Amino acid sequence: MTINDYCIVLTTFAKMEDAKPLVDSLLNKQLAACIQCFPIQSYYTWKGKVENESEVLLFIKTKSCVYQEVEKEIKCHHTYETPEIIQIPVTNGSNEYLGWINDNINSSKLKPSPL
Repeated sequence: MTINDYCIVLTTFAKMEDAKPLVDSLLNKQLAACIQCFPIQSYYTWKGKVENESEVLLFIKTKSCVYQEVEKEIKCHHTYETPEIIQIPVTNGSNEYLGWINDNINSSKLKPSPL
């Protein structure tokens, strides 16, 4: 296990009820070890107009090797035309916490990526 193995994936939903099916799916499929949900106020430009909306921001703690599957699940459960899906690499962390993430992600179900 190396530090580059871990990441946090960010996404937003309009409300928690919309995010809950994704949260359940990612945890049940062992694609995330932990998901934190925060209420936020988002300000952004969409189709040439400045907007602002209340949203829920998800911090998805996972491993880089399952990122593609996490992205696929987000897109499958999302209602936004262009959902935020951002992967942030973990550059450092305690061995115990990273080990816990490692123990809770099932990467054995993944198919090798075609080269």
